[in-house]
Amino acid sequence: MEEESMDYPDRGSTQRSLSTPSSLPTTTRVHVTALDGLVNVNSIFTIAVFVGLSFTSPGQQSLDPRPSCSAGVGEARKLLLFEVMSFSFFLFSSLVAQGLKLAINIINSKDANEAFKAHISTRVLRGGMLASAVGSVMGCLFLMLSMVNVIQIRLGLLSCGSRATLEAVVVLVVLVSSALLVYVSTTIYAFLH
Repeated sequence: MEEESMDYPDRGSTQRSLSTPSSLPTTTRVHVTALDGLVNVNSIFTIAVFVGLSFTSPGQQSLDPRPSCSAGVGEARKLLLFEVMSFSFFLFSSLVAQGLKLAINIINSKDANEAFKAHISTRVLRGGMLASAVGSVMGCLFLMLSMVNVIQIRLGLLSCGSRATLEAVVVLVVLVSSALLVYVSTTIYAFLH
């Protein structure tokens, strides 16, 4: 509490607050930086979604020479579905994060030196950041599923037992799942502490 008052020596009437009586106002410089990072990462993932969409044209031949191992229309449909779902979650996450940033900037003090500080309800801020994080996690899961379909379209179906397909899918699933586990764990830790 002492540190908060050092950040805001003047808590006069020029600063508006969204805080409720049960939640204390908090500074938001770190939150704005985190929201910026989340929007930037979501933008990169959205580009990956559009790259994946380029693989949805029917009739593409895989690199596996066996005709029975080429992906059919079903895999292309799944790819398109997973890409749209991924894009939707990334867009949701980015819009929630941008909305929070907009709220913070509107609530700001009029002091130009405090451009990234505002008094905002902890519940609103934490809830919005949690919603944005959940959107990013879901977007990553659907992007991973779509990439599995891209691998099957380009390298051959998993059911054919192609070593290249299996290796690519295993590496993708292990690395993405591990990264998501770290992301979710650190997010939960941050919310509990």
